Amino acid sequence: MDFVHKSVLLEPTIENLKIKPNGIYVDGTLGGGGHSYQILKHLEKGRLIGIDQDIAAITAAKERLDAFEDKLTIVHSNYCEISRILKEQNIEKVDGILLDLGVSSYQLDTKERGFTYREDVALDMRMDQRQSVTARNIVNEYTELELYRIIRDYGEEKFAKNIAKNIVKARQKAPIETTGELTELIKNSIPMKARSTKGHPAKRTFQAIRIELNKELEVLNRSIDLMIDLLNPCGRLCIITFHSLEDRIVKTRFKNNENPCTCPPDFPVCICGKVSKGTVITKKPILPTEEEIEENSRAKSAKLRVFEAKDV
Repeated sequence: MDFVHKSVLLEPTIENLKIKPNGIYVDGTLGGGGHSYQILKHLEKGRLIGIDQDIAAITAAKERLDAFEDKLTIVHSNYCEISRILKEQNIEKVDGILLDLGVSSYQLDTKERGFTYREDVALDMRMDQRQSVTARNIVNEYTELELYRIIRDYGEEKFAKNIAKNIVKARQKAPIETTGELTELIKNSIPMKARSTKGHPAKRTFQAIRIELNKELEVLNRSIDLMIDLLNPCGRLCIITFHSLEDRIVKTRFKNNENPCTCPPDFPVCICGKVSKGTVITKKPILPTEEEIEENSRAKSAKLRVFEAKDV
């Protein structure tokens, strides 16, 4: 299957990156190369570093971005390694960084990857297939309490307790091996009345397991401050999220970097010495248009937030 991933919020992202023809940019989630293609089109003597942990994405992006080979470096890694990657490229600071945190259409639609609840395949869900732990390990080895916690917190699933209890009960007879088995278990854990609302009943639990397995929120949380520190004056960080947990992290970290002062509000002057690293450009997130949602239903929950590093 071809690596197809329709780039969400493409125009506003490119616009907000404020691309300089000779600038250095990082696409931390290269995917099929949709955003990168547009960045590269704006570059003359500039350079783009594309990072992705999925080898299928890298293969597809290399092909798609072939014409820009002289301005492009592709690295098979996770964006949380950005400091090391830039150091290896002898780059101290960059003019812009982009993260598009969505799971690609390719990953969802390639059933063997085990991200989907619509097919009965082996439980996998690894974004980086070099990793040895899979979704099967989580489902069969986590305690009931751990399963409950991740399904409740990462899936925002109100029947998390029931789902966790039924997973543990079922695996005592035999290990849960496939997405189909897990989907059935989830369906049977949710009252019939609640099953018909808010999309597929397994959607939230699958999301929770995927986030836990790939450590998505931890990686995001510990990378934002790092990325802001790597920006040149007036450089921009653009992050596209797809669910409220990611968006909350981005919003909070951006806000803390804009106003890091920890002094009590009644202090006449700041004594903590923490200085603002820049400005949150998007006081409210940029959302996809009706047209975009119509063309690509996966854009529906997308939100773009932008941070600009302080001018000297």
